[in-house]
Amino acid sequence: MQTVDTLIHARWVIPIEPENTVFEHYSLAIHEGKIVGLLPTELAQLEYKSDNVIELHTHAVTAGFVNAHTHAAMSLMRGIADDLPLMDWLQNHIWVLESKWMSEEFVRDGTDLAIAEMLRGGTTCFNDMYFFPEISAQQAIKHGIRASLGLIVIDFPSIWAQNSDEYIEKGLALHQTLLEHELISTPFAPHAPYTVSNQPLTRINELAQDLKLPVHIHLHETEHEVESAFAESGVRPIDRLNALGLVNDSLIAVHATQLSDEDIALLAQAGASIVHCPESNLKLASGFCPVAKCLDAGVNVALGTDGAASNNDLDMIGEMRTAALVGKAVANNAKAIPAMTALRMATINGAKALGLDKQIGSLEIGKSADVIAIDLSDLETQPLYCPISQIVYAANRTQVSDVWVAGNHLLKSRHLATFKMTELKAIIDKWHVRLAAK
Repeated sequence: MQTVDTLIHARWVIPIEPENTVFEHYSLAIHEGKIVGLLPTELAQLEYKSDNVIELHTHAVTAGFVNAHTHAAMSLMRGIADDLPLMDWLQNHIWVLESKWMSEEFVRDGTDLAIAEMLRGGTTCFNDMYFFPEISAQQAIKHGIRASLGLIVIDFPSIWAQNSDEYIEKGLALHQTLLEHELISTPFAPHAPYTVSNQPLTRINELAQDLKLPVHIHLHETEHEVESAFAESGVRPIDRLNALGLVNDSLIAVHATQLSDEDIALLAQAGASIVHCPESNLKLASGFCPVAKCLDAGVNVALGTDGAASNNDLDMIGEMRTAALVGKAVANNAKAIPAMTALRMATINGAKALGLDKQIGSLEIGKSADVIAIDLSDLETQPLYCPISQIVYAANRTQVSDVWVAGNHLLKSRHLATFKMTELKAIIDKWHVRLAAK
């Protein structure tokens, strides 16, 4: 018998790959952070032994969720300026608060809050876009979560950098520092076409191609964005990015609510990815991403929560349900965005967008053991006919009982391994008092 670090016996295993596959009474063997065995439990008990055997007789075990777009530290501003359109919310409230309170401390504490929430909801990897990414990296490493930390670029000054050149140089230095860290990757993250001019976008594209890094950018988020750009320059944002060479297989286009059939064909041909953030788009009335059309055209569509300031949670199970239901309504087709498609958007599609699909996003031998367990024994998920449908349409994030990242057990029976909840809540209470005073 082979000795392994962890042996998980589950009622169901949903490996993501192959698609629409559910294994019953299956087990995962994990050793040195990797999946080394995926086989029927009766065979696993004969082939493997471990001092750490986990019995999950009422659970579905699957790949950890990949939150492909968020602003983690903005969790401190959850609910602070609700029920406003995007530009009013952003310019007259969020940017005002950021200019007053932005600091390493703000990013550290807000990122801790976000990481705790995400782990409790089954997210094992998040793709972030925010200031002080070195602090976000520090906290992600501390808590053992996988993170894709955007090297943010904007034209205007902030407490982190004074101009686009400085943003890029600081980002490159951070990329070099984190290059060998197993759990951290560093895509470029120019904020949006309306906040980054052509010169830095051109340089980012050149650097991204040279370093083989993704480029993560808000794109065609609202009708106002597209119309304003066209009125000012006579060019729509996606066409401008295409002229600069940025519409390619490194592009991660976030939101994409304003897409023509020609835009979809362009993204598909380029091999670009879209990150769909349905709940944020609904709350800000930004529009609807034509997800079914994009998937049918061959575009890789991932799923993200956006920040908790505009969602107002970081709940990937809720996001899957919303994506599936809204996707059906937009397509006027009940068969559009089935449960398995929504689950793939939250796992392997997100991993592919981040360039991490060889490491994570599915339960396959040789991949990192980024694994979650969802207890489906609750009354709210009974009776159970199909665990995939039950997760997407009936389960909630409080049913996520256990989470492993690279084989490390970060959530165990709903208890976080690296957080003291009383201390975290006290820190957040202090920020509440500060931000409420404005």
